[in-house]
Amino acid sequence: MRGILLVATIVSAGVATASAAPVRLQDAQLAAAAAGLSVGNGNGNGNGNVGVANGNGNGNANSGGGNGNGNGNGNSGSISGNLNGNANTGIANGNGNGNGNTGTLNGNVNGNGNSGILNGNANGNTQNASGNAGYANGGTGNIGAYNGNGNSSSTSGNNNVGALNGNGNGGTNNGNGNVGSLNGNLNGNGNSSPTSGNNNGNGNAGSLNGNLNGNGNTGSLSLSIAAAR
Repeated sequence: MRGILLVATIVSAGVATASAAPVRLQDAQLAAAAAGLSVGNGNGNGNGNVGVANGNGNGNANSGGGNGNGNGNGNSGSISGNLNGNANTGIANGNGNGNGNTGTLNGNVNGNGNSGILNGNANGNTQNASGNAGYANGGTGNIGAYNGNGNSSSTSGNNNVGALNGNGNGGTNNGNGNVGSLNGNLNGNGNSSPTSGNNNGNGNAGSLNGNLNGNGNTGSLSLSIAAAR
């Protein structure tokens, strides 16, 4: 009888655990968890500038995840794109500032000293005809450096902020709207059907999120219907 009661107790405990609702952390809790990490910070800063005293002192002394990326790129003239994206903590702060400016004294001292999530991004930029600002960006609406390149569809690799986001995607609607670094890359490749490998790696914040999804799938909807018949 004791053995039966013990088994019943274990089973009931397992059911209670399985039915418990997931707990959603608040932004402050997520930022605190990231404070002990340092990944994907200070990438893609100070590239492709022309003139005098452009693109200096960006992306320094950051901690947390995906902070201080894609600042001070693609400026021309003088004294532009400096001192952006420094001393941030938390997640996805101080990215995509001071890019693509011309003239003098533009896009300086933005996105510094932020904490929490998604603060101090995309300030002091001048976007080109493709909606991009910075250096070596593909697609449309990308701000920073090395975003939105090598995608098979114009629906992929757009509207990213920071560095090294939304690259090398196949399929459609992959690698869009990411903030930070190294997000939304290498999704939707090697699929045998256009109905596979789509809508991956979008809307991530921080670093190393939304990569390598929806690859190498075979079969198609039409083949499945034919087989069923």
